[in-house]
Amino acid sequence: MVQKKREREIKDQWLIGVVALLTILNGIFSIYNLTRFRASAPSVVTTTENPTPVRIAVTGLGRLEPQGEVIRLSPPTSAQSARVSQILVQEGDRVQAGQIIAILDTYEPRRAALIAAQQQVKIAKAQLARVQAGAQTGQIDAQRATIARLEAELQGEIPAQQATIARLEAELNNAQAEYRRYQNLYQEGAISASLFDSKRLPVATLQQQLNEARATLNRTTSSYREQISQARATLAATAEVRPVDVQVAQAEVDGAIAAVTQAQADLNLSYVRAPKDAQVLKIHTRPGEIVSNRGIAELGQTNQMYAVAEIYETDIAKVRLGQKATITSSALSETLSGEVTHIGLQVNSQEVLSTNPTANTDNRVVEVRIRIDNPEDNQRVAGLTNLQVQVAINI
Repeated sequence: MVQKKREREIKDQWLIGVVALLTILNGIFSIYNLTRFRASAPSVVTTTENPTPVRIAVTGLGRLEPQGEVIRLSPPTSAQSARVSQILVQEGDRVQAGQIIAILDTYEPRRAALIAAQQQVKIAKAQLARVQAGAQTGQIDAQRATIARLEAELQGEIPAQQATIARLEAELNNAQAEYRRYQNLYQEGAISASLFDSKRLPVATLQQQLNEARATLNRTTSSYREQISQARATLAATAEVRPVDVQVAQAEVDGAIAAVTQAQADLNLSYVRAPKDAQVLKIHTRPGEIVSNRGIAELGQTNQMYAVAEIYETDIAKVRLGQKATITSSALSETLSGEVTHIGLQVNSQEVLSTNPTANTDNRVVEVRIRIDNPEDNQRVAGLTNLQVQVAINI
């Protein structure tokens, strides 16, 4: 009896287990079918479309610059190896156009050359004045006195020579008359031949003396007249102002003046001047130093500051002249405002880089210049040239 009861309990437990197993299998099968049904049925997804945000600004990194960019002052090409002798300004000083910023060591020798050239002008002008005035009065008077002396001597010599000739002519006439008389006596036989011959010699002698006197008169007259003619020619040349002499002297003056102009130009190259009204931003070269590649100093018109923004080439088409922009920086306590005044014409590599190490540093950008409008803002950033800023241009 007990054994049958145990067998019945075992049979009941086995039935319960089978029923439980079937129940579990049925549940698994139902779940499987449901899953297949859902997978095969089309799913309906409710989506909410998010509208694409409209860009209201073009942004980019930039830097602050004075109007006209930063001016780097350097000496002329001919003075590249010169040393700086004096610096006449300090950083922060405001200078006017043409004001001397520095003096090079070529100043002293070039100044001496200018002074020498100026002296040559004075000498050339004095020579010109002397040529234009002709010879000195003393020289002219002396030459006139020479002419007068020669004429006086000539006037004195001619009568004396003429008197000698007249005397010799008279003596010759007497000798010839006596010779003719003795010739008649000799022909009549009244005198001897020797006595007749003694009267022939005086005639020949006097004739020779007369010829010599006449020759002396001619020679003296010709000599004095030639001397007088030469003296008069010398006087004319002394008193004459020849145009060619004046032209030569004037050319010397012009050449001396040109030399002064050249010397002044060379001296001006010893000065380094400000090209426009500006402020001294940085001095690179001190007295005694050779001018380096950085130049002597940097100037900028800081009365009007600009932000130079680097805008991506893909965004530059959205930028227009006259658009408003805002300028910010961690170094500025307030936001600056400005207006686009210039859009660059070249696409270049980005120069102003972000501090983010993961940022792309090979961007292609176009420079856009933005004028800072507010005068107070200009004053606030006048000493912040090259400050990195963030620029947003309203489009």
